[in-house]
Amino acid sequence: MWPFSSKGPSGFSWYSTAEEVTQGLDGSGLTAIITGASSGIGAETARVLALRGVHVVMAIRNVASGNSVKEEILRETPSANIDVMEVDLSSMESIRKFASEYDSRKLPLNLLINNAGVMATPFMLSKDGIELQFATNHVGHFLLTHLLLENMKTTSRESQIEGRIVNVSSMGHRLAYREGICFDKINDQSGYMSMAAYGQSKLANILHANELSRILKEEGVDITANSLHPGSVISNLLRYHSFVDAIARTLGKPFLKNAQQGAATTCYVALHPQVKGVSGRYFDNSNLADPSSKAKDGELAKKLWDFSMESGDEGAMIWTIHGGIREESFCNRNRPHEADTIGCVVGR
Repeated sequence: MWPFSSKGPSGFSWYSTAEEVTQGLDGSGLTAIITGASSGIGAETARVLALRGVHVVMAIRNVASGNSVKEEILRETPSANIDVMEVDLSSMESIRKFASEYDSRKLPLNLLINNAGVMATPFMLSKDGIELQFATNHVGHFLLTHLLLENMKTTSRESQIEGRIVNVSSMGHRLAYREGICFDKINDQSGYMSMAAYGQSKLANILHANELSRILKEEGVDITANSLHPGSVISNLLRYHSFVDAIARTLGKPFLKNAQQGAATTCYVALHPQVKGVSGRYFDNSNLADPSSKAKDGELAKKLWDFSMESGDEGAMIWTIHGGIREESFCNRNRPHEADTIGCVVGR
């Protein structure tokens, strides 16, 4: 990682803001979906991309919050083109509904920014019976990406403009369990460690982008897939760890990015011409960076891909493909109701 005061090869640094890394760029004619865009770096990403002329679709769980952000952006940039659409990344049903509604609007899709996330939650299962962090941070975005991928392919082909998929991961991927991804213990409450589970889900974000990049290259599709660390950002992600959150917001404040800085790498990877043709890479501080050895493990990426496509914990999630139409079915075992109370998907 580049020192705070030093600029990397891109010309940007830890201090760079989203507006600075997109200065002079014209996103007119592009359409972007940003998940978790109702707060934090997701909201700032939406603001800056809209400022650069991108048609922004805010994919958020809390529509009221999303509309408030939209109104703020429109006050600053009256010409901004922004839509708010509801999606709960922890619910397969909600994701399918979102994708269907998006397709029904006949909108193109150039940029998909998988930003929403939860962090270090107490053990709980999603509505579909999957550990919440893995369900929201990885499985939800995995499904969303694949339901929207044909649209992105069509848009890229017809517009002759490179499509970009951006997975907002974290340096926290280094905190994953020793195995990296505990395929046979995703829902194991007895061995659950909230930060390790978070790291596992963030590692999955990188592996997903890497394997998707490999597949798209094989297909000769003009779409890139990359992942990134936004930086340690002042946000509400540590809400379940009040003591740590309090320290971070006081003693740690000089070492934490604000939302403007935290959104910089996302906006850089999504829009900057320096990133054209770059795929399957990891970024930090708007520069190329090296993730952990697990994150660069191609076999692990393939295994995660197959796991995500075919089965979840103990067969609880089964993906079936019939005539090119992807459907999801779930058994109901080990499925408590705590997940109904989540309310913690945030723009990181």
